Amino acid sequence: MNFFRSTYFKAARDSVRRSKGRSFWMMAGIIIGVTSVISIVAIGEGIKQQVGVQIHQFGPNLITVRTAQLSTQSGGSTSSSLEALSGFSVTSPLTSRDISTVSNVKGVNASAPLTLVDGSVTGDYGSYNKGIVIGTSPDLPSLFNQSMEYGAFFNSSQTGSNVAVLGQDVANKIFNEDVPLGRTFIFHNQQFIVVGIFNQFPSAPLSQQADFNDAVFIPNQIAEQLTNNTAPTYEIMARASNKNEVKDIAKKIKSALNNTHGGSSGFSVLTGNENVAVNNNILDLLTSLIAGVAAISLLVAGIGIMNVMMVSVSERVREIGIKKAVGATNRQILSQFVMEAVLISLIGGLIGIVLSFLIDLLLRLLTSLRPNITWQIVVIATLVSIFEGILFGSLPAIKAATKDPIDALRAE
Repeated sequence: MNFFRSTYFKAARDSVRRSKGRSFWMMAGIIIGVTSVISIVAIGEGIKQQVGVQIHQFGPNLITVRTAQLSTQSGGSTSSSLEALSGFSVTSPLTSRDISTVSNVKGVNASAPLTLVDGSVTGDYGSYNKGIVIGTSPDLPSLFNQSMEYGAFFNSSQTGSNVAVLGQDVANKIFNEDVPLGRTFIFHNQQFIVVGIFNQFPSAPLSQQADFNDAVFIPNQIAEQLTNNTAPTYEIMARASNKNEVKDIAKKIKSALNNTHGGSSGFSVLTGNENVAVNNNILDLLTSLIAGVAAISLLVAGIGIMNVMMVSVSERVREIGIKKAVGATNRQILSQFVMEAVLISLIGGLIGIVLSFLIDLLLRLLTSLRPNITWQIVVIATLVSIFEGILFGSLPAIKAATKDPIDALRAE
């Protein structure tokens, strides 16, 4: 059966034109479903790319030691540095002994802890609670391949001093200026002096890494003093001296930590590629879940098309009878109604694809998201639209094709 013969297409097109309102509402579900599925998958793919760029920007020989136990925060506003870390709280932090263990592993030529210090920063424009305060070491900029825009990062001679380096966003929010070098702020009732401002860090939504553009960096020694050695270290960054031995050095770090903790540390030791894989697995799961929910709207749309087509068949009984009386076969009637359903689904799918690209553009202009619409998802959306038209248009078409021409002509 050739659904796409020009005569069937023209008949379906004319029918859609005659009933524009009804046709639009049949398309609406397809439009919403296709737009939702493409947009959600595109956002997921875009975030995966952003996370990959963010992680690989740190270099191929970076190793991450991360606490294995993380618990998600439950809703509400974030009022502390700890809560601001991507919605996670540290339940089994690394210790100063772990920091020393990692730095002493053979093959590690630089390391830096990331220690969260709870509390608010008070500057010229009041308290700033939405960023994070991180205790770290002088090796941090080289580990992150991150340059300074103004000033310099604190050095080994300043690790016992109240000095701080700011992310770009923090500088404006605390001091309302881009270059607050030499300015001071209060943290834990102590005065800190700003010695440097980072260049903009790349950031990725839903990444397990914090947004360092909103961070205040202070020496780890000072962070421990302010909290009586209770500040949780959620991550240790280390750099392998030889990028060809990254996996071997990561294994050595894992082994050293296990020995320090009596045989099992419970910490994750990840290379760059493993970090990407962990984030991608999480994002794939979330994307699949949300896209699956959105895809249900396509099923509902198909059922809607079937119901409206059934009504259409009832309204066009006399038309069917006349066509059969002048020689139209069951096959021709069936083809016409299936083509009508396919045309409605296809047009709805194409409109949904166009809307998806518009949403992509708006998200890029108005947010930090960078959705990535692939040709595969566009092709799949188009084929699904056609399939839905055939599947859900078949039952009404069969009903129309099997109408008795005498009974159809007698219908009012």
